[in-house]
Amino acid sequence: MTDTQTGTGYQVLARKYRPASFADLKGQEAMVRTLKNAFAADRIAQAFILTGIRGTGKTTTARIIAKGLNCTGQDGTGGPTTEPCGQCRNCVGIMAGQHVDVIEMDGASQTKIDDIRSNVLDSVHYAPATARFKVYIIDEVHMLSTSAFNALLKTLEEPPAHVKFIFATTEIRKVPVTVLSRCQRFDLRRIEPEVMIAHLKSIATAENAEIAEEALALITRAAEGSVRDAMSLMDQAISHGAGETTADQVRAMLGLADRGRVMDLFDHIMSGNAAGALDELGAQYADGADPMAVLRDLAEITHWLSVIRITPDAAEDPTIGPDERTRGQAMAAKLSMRVLTRTWQMLLKALEEVAIAPNAMMAAEMAVIRLTHVADLPPPEDLLRKLSDMPVPPAPAAPSPAPQGGPGPRAHAPRGPSGGAAPALEAQSDTALAHYATFERVVALIESNRDIKLLIEVKSCLRLVSYAPGRITFQPTDRAPQDLAPRLAQSLKNWTGVRWTVSLANEGGGPTLEEQANAERDALREKALEHPLMQAVLHAFPQAKITEIRSREDMAEEAAVTALPEVEDEWDPFEED
Repeated sequence: MTDTQTGTGYQVLARKYRPASFADLKGQEAMVRTLKNAFAADRIAQAFILTGIRGTGKTTTARIIAKGLNCTGQDGTGGPTTEPCGQCRNCVGIMAGQHVDVIEMDGASQTKIDDIRSNVLDSVHYAPATARFKVYIIDEVHMLSTSAFNALLKTLEEPPAHVKFIFATTEIRKVPVTVLSRCQRFDLRRIEPEVMIAHLKSIATAENAEIAEEALALITRAAEGSVRDAMSLMDQAISHGAGETTADQVRAMLGLADRGRVMDLFDHIMSGNAAGALDELGAQYADGADPMAVLRDLAEITHWLSVIRITPDAAEDPTIGPDERTRGQAMAAKLSMRVLTRTWQMLLKALEEVAIAPNAMMAAEMAVIRLTHVADLPPPEDLLRKLSDMPVPPAPAAPSPAPQGGPGPRAHAPRGPSGGAAPALEAQSDTALAHYATFERVVALIESNRDIKLLIEVKSCLRLVSYAPGRITFQPTDRAPQDLAPRLAQSLKNWTGVRWTVSLANEGGGPTLEEQANAERDALREKALEHPLMQAVLHAFPQAKITEIRSREDMAEEAAVTALPEVEDEWDPFEED
């Protein structure tokens, strides 16, 4: 299970406990099963490509495959196997990276066609010196240039019988499809938290290191499925603890805040307690927590609670403690998805601001203040509903006209801001909007002003929720432009001279005008198909289709438009005088 340690210097855990056989690979059972069956049936591919995130074992797997291809066993008579002995000359040389027939090439630094020519093409036709196969391992293969890939294609498609290719990459999408089609692809998975924690426990036991269970959970969470990252973090944690490593020490090492305290901060934010949230954030900062890490933890909690609301089984995460799990379930039951999604979006924006701010703590405090002030805001649709249900205040009574010719005092209209000009403007607005009693009148207005772009968007992207003269509430479709509401409001104001209120809603919208027209046309088509004459036509001409349907009214209207005007005294050349 361990690499051969050279020299007397310290060897990091990621190298010391590098897997030496397929049995040592963690979390890659699907790939191991495929390779074992292929080796057993003697169906070994000519080229393999391994992909996955950093630290999942791509290069290590490539070396294990190379060992299995060239292992001869301790007696020197063995064939290709998925259980290399690790003792023969080929196995020892390959794991040490010193075997003459296993050529490892770094695609990140050797990207040119000359590198491919000197390392691969010039030597590929020569038989291996001591091994069974000549194996070419190209790490970070996606970094090769286009000309290098093109030079490799022919050899990759029809290599000599003694040659095998093994590629490794973290960016599989950047590898040309012509290369992928010539390789067997294996996707190395992220290591599950349960497997990772068990693996770290076994290594800690082998190293005689005492690490708390919660500390291992923190390391696993920070590694994000990468074994190498987890091993490096545990190596650092053992040095940091200098004996027994606790969860608090790992938090301090990673710059994290206590998970419970982060949830306390989240509680303050969701309850709108700005002062309490700032005090808690300041206390965590004084204890050494990174403001960026605190906001990341808040975003992680927000995501976790959102997932719990959809799938309650997500709470059973081994990296989550029982107290935190119980508390999270209670939060998820109390908070709505609207609040959680809004908090998520604001935290993403806050993370960007903290990253570029001259003082990260100041930016984090401003983000917390914003979050607390919007935590208890009602959703926009509730506000619109309240505004629509609010009664309109009655207009003030008009003053009585002064008697004509009387010596009484003259009436003067008040000129202040609360004078009689407002009722006059309201009356003028009502008069201007009286012509637009229905939404169809608004559509006709847009059509008359020949704003074709706005007309198409209104017909196809607007689901009307409510309409009143001067006020439009609609639910946009998925393809609706973001500026549809302000453009519609501004255009209606320019055409009518009256201010229009155009607002959005998340639900409650009916079908668009385009959908209504399509439904009417489909209904008319179905009715036409049911007509006996139409059925007879389709029976006689099965390939016939209905392309257009016109009613008698439409035909009469078209005829009236296109007909020539009648002339009363038309001259007849054959008529006698």
